[in-house]
Parts: sequence; C-alpha cells; structure tokens
Amino acid sequence: MSVVSNKLAASPTLKPHKSADMFSKLVKLSPRFLLALLILPVIGGLISVLLPAFGYAPVLEHTTLGLHGFTMLMQTPGLTHMVMLSVGTGLISTLLAFIITLMILAAFFNSPWLNRIQRLLSPILVIPHAAAAIAVGFLIAPSGMISRLVSPWFSGWELAPNGMFPHDSFGISIILGLALKELPFLLLMALGVLAQPELGKKLRQQHKVALNLGYCPMTAFFKVILPSLYPLLRLPILAVLAYASASVEMPLILGPNTPPTLAVAIMHWFNDVDLNLRIKASAGALLQLVLTGGLLALWLGGEKTIKALFSDLLTNGEREYGGVYWQKITTVLTVFVIGFILLSLIGLIMWSVAGSWRFPAALPDQLTLLHFKSALMQMQSPLYNTLAIGLVTTLFAIIITLLCLESEQLSAKPMSRFTSLIIYLPLLVPSIAFLFGLVWLQQLVNNQAAFFNVVFTHLLFVLPYVFLSLASSYRRLDPRFANVAASLGATPCKVFLQVKLPQLFAPILIAAALGLAISFGQYLPTLLAGGGRIATITTEAVTLANGASRRTSAVYAIMQMALPLIGFILAWVLPKYFFKSAHR
Repeated sequence: MSVVSNKLAASPTLKPHKSADMFSKLVKLSPRFLLALLILPVIGGLISVLLPAFGYAPVLEHTTLGLHGFTMLMQTPGLTHMVMLSVGTGLISTLLAFIITLMILAAFFNSPWLNRIQRLLSPILVIPHAAAAIAVGFLIAPSGMISRLVSPWFSGWELAPNGMFPHDSFGISIILGLALKELPFLLLMALGVLAQPELGKKLRQQHKVALNLGYCPMTAFFKVILPSLYPLLRLPILAVLAYASASVEMPLILGPNTPPTLAVAIMHWFNDVDLNLRIKASAGALLQLVLTGGLLALWLGGEKTIKALFSDLLTNGEREYGGVYWQKITTVLTVFVIGFILLSLIGLIMWSVAGSWRFPAALPDQLTLLHFKSALMQMQSPLYNTLAIGLVTTLFAIIITLLCLESEQLSAKPMSRFTSLIIYLPLLVPSIAFLFGLVWLQQLVNNQAAFFNVVFTHLLFVLPYVFLSLASSYRRLDPRFANVAASLGATPCKVFLQVKLPQLFAPILIAAALGLAISFGQYLPTLLAGGGRIATITTEAVTLANGASRRTSAVYAIMQMALPLIGFILAWVLPKYFFKSAHR
C-alpha cells in the first residue's frame, strides 16, 4: 500500500478533468449497455424467427400471416425421431454428467484426490466441442483405438467390424460425447462454489461434524453438502441442458444423418439453396425453443419432485447407504472417464502423425509430419480469421466486463438478481432459435459486414464466460488500496487504471484465455453470421470431419485444441514474468 501511496502522492493533484467525467459516465452507463447487449439481440432474434415462422417474410415475398411454416415442418419425414433424439440426448447427457459429478465430489470430498482429478480434467475445458467430438469418434469407430486395442487377441477381428458407432440412430455417441465434455465444466463449477472462503469453510466444518457423528463420507456429502451446493449450481446445469438439447457440432459429427437431431436439420434447412426452406427453418427454431424450454421446466419440476419425495432422507438419521461399495464404483468410474478421455486424445494425436496404419495394428507402421505440413499450408486464412475474431471479441468482452464491475463498486450496490440472470440469457436460450432471427436482422441492416457480424454474435457467447470469470476476482479486491489512492486526489479513472487493473493482471489474462477459447470453438454463430464467407479452424474442422481424410481431420482438431491451450499457457506464464520483473 505504501508503494501505491508514494506513487500517487508524487503526482500533482489536479482538478476534475473532462476525461474523468467521461470515465464516470461511461462506467455508470456500462451495466445498462451490458443488459441491452445481451437482451436486444436475443429478443430481436426470437421475434425475427417468430414472424417468418408464421409466414411473414417480405424478403421472400411472403406477407400473409399463416401456419404454412409449421405445416411444412409437420410434413417433414422423421420429425418425431428428430425431436426424440434432441430431447433424449440433451436430457440424458446432462443427467449423466451431473450424476458423475456428484459421485466424484461425494467420494473424494476433503481428499487430495479431488484436486488431482480437477487438474486432470481441467484441460478438457479448453477443447472445443467439435474437436472433442472428432476425438471421441476416432476412439469408438469400428476401426478406432478401442477396436484396435482388443484385436485380434480378444475380439478375433482381423478386419474392422461393422459397428454401430458413431452415427448410431439412438444417439448414444452424442450422449457419450456431450457427457464427457460437460462433466469437467460442472465439476469445476462445483469446486468454484466450494472455493468461496466463507461458504467452503462452513460446509467443510459441517461435513466433519457429520463424520464425527458416524455418517459415512458419501452419505455426509449428500445430506450436508448437497442441499447448500445445488442451488448455486442450478444455472450452470440449466445452461448445460439448454446447450445439449440444441447442440449442432456434436450431433453433426457423432450423430445419425437420417434423420439428424432437430438442431442439425434446422441448420441444413436454413443453409439450403431454396430460400423458402427458411420459413420451415424458422418454424423448426420455434419448436426447438419449446423443446428446450420444456426440458428446463422438466428439470426444475424434477427438483421439486425429488425434494418432496426424498426430503425425509436428510433427517432420518441413517448413517450408511452402502457407501463403501459406492465409493469403489465411483473410483472405477472416475478411472474409466479419465482413461477414456486420455485414450481419445492419444488416438487423435496418433492419427495426425500416422502414415500407413492398417487394422488391427495398435500403432502406426510409420510416423510422418506430412499431414501437418499440407494442412498448415491450407489453413492460413482460417487461422487468421480465428485469431482476429477471437482477439477482437475477447477485448470487447473484457472492457465491458471491467466497466460493469467498476460500476458495481463505485455505486456500492451488488448486482441485481435480474442482471445476474440476464448474463446467462444467451446460454439458456438455444442458440439455434435466436441466431437465425439475428442473422435475418444482420442481413437486412448490412449484409456485407460479415466480419463485424461474426464478432458481434461471438460476443454474445464470450461475454457471459468472461464476466463470470472476472467477477469473483474483482469483487475480492481490497478496497483500502482504492480508498488511499482516492484520498490522495486520484480520479476514479486513475484509480481504476493504476491501482485496480495491475492487481487484476493475472485474472484478466485467465478471462482473456477463456474468452479466446470460447470464441475459437464457435461453429454455428460463425457459419450463420458469416454466411459461409468466413472460414475458421472450427468450421473447417467440422466440414472435414464429415468426409475428409481422418488424418487431416485429426490435424484440424489438434489445432483447435492447441490455440486455446497456448492462450492458457500464456495466462499462466506472463503473470509470473510480470511480477518477477516488477520486484527487480
């Protein structure tokens, strides 16, 4: 604090300047701008989908309201299967990821193994959904790593079998991919809640008391920790459920094609050369919105049902529910999940450098970097677009977030529950529903600004994650530093730039790395807002995954993983170098 005091005392005290007033006004207006930025595109997009769905699309010379779009939709062959596939894969994958998360937390609570599992699963967060789907597909394919490891010594297969995975009609491949991808997210959200100083200390003390009273560890977790933990996990779980029910990348790579999930079918209709199919796509987007809303309502209703049916179990005094056996099952399940993920990544890397690799050989006959060389020559433009869009989007997201959090501190008022909920709005509303309407609006306003349109749509998905990443660190800042600086005559702008931001250097870099990772992985917003004119690493990877060489697909998937990984490595290394240089 003395360093800050001396530095600010050395600078002359100035009267309030116009720039200071501008900064204060900017900070004051930033929360309203944040709400407008998140609400208007989503609501405008939904309205712009609603009108064409009911036949009003002047661009296509449809000006009479009616149910033509829904009639076309209901006549679609296999629509019922599309709906069931979307609902089933979304609900089951979310439920599976949630249950495994709870089992891991219960089995390893207050154990050093929980931190080790967290370190092993954390890198999965930076892997885009498309890359994860490609890796899982390579593992479970008839000639994938699993078949190779059991052949021919166990299975007797000398040739690749006719397997049902991936692209199975039941969506099991989609469920597997989504559950494995969302499990680390839910686990880290739960650990983040438990990392809160006061709440975490309180829950750990209550857990120890339960253990001293004779409760087995897993029973103690479910009876003592879960009732306090779950309400704070509700929004992340609902966001996962909303995404899973309307996901495009995973079903496009792992799911069936005849028919696909509803979200994939809607995307195909919207991109069809027959523009009249956009009426059908709009009706389908509304149906997807209803399905996702129904799933969210079903989940919330399930909460109340479970609470009513099992609330007595919390107070019945029962100490043991076969906890020893459940702990062993959880340990085996955890090892399986981690092993499955690691094997998927190993298989992906091996395919990217494989020369000749005939089935059932477990290893390639030769290794080569030829696939990387040829792919790198072709991906210069997608790589540039990926980096440019990600950097611009993340920079805007960080600036808006910092201004909003500064406004919260200057006004001394915590963020309202309404604003906290709106931050999740683009994550809770299925993107397939409002993006089509947003693209309609963008094409009406300026069809040529493809880069700006893509940046704007990416911002809707990057901003919530950046805000949630930075909020806790900003709110934990010691206010005494800012108070001392203000008492020495520093303007709010100067305090913000010279006192607060240096303390937030490491959290800002982490938020930037997270924002870049989210932007790099966006497929549907890039495809729709760019009108197919802007190619990124993700759009190319998804395209190649459905027909190109397995080796080329592996290279693009690795590039998808490498870009966000580099960002997180820089976010980890730069603060150490920065603070080391500052102490010299």
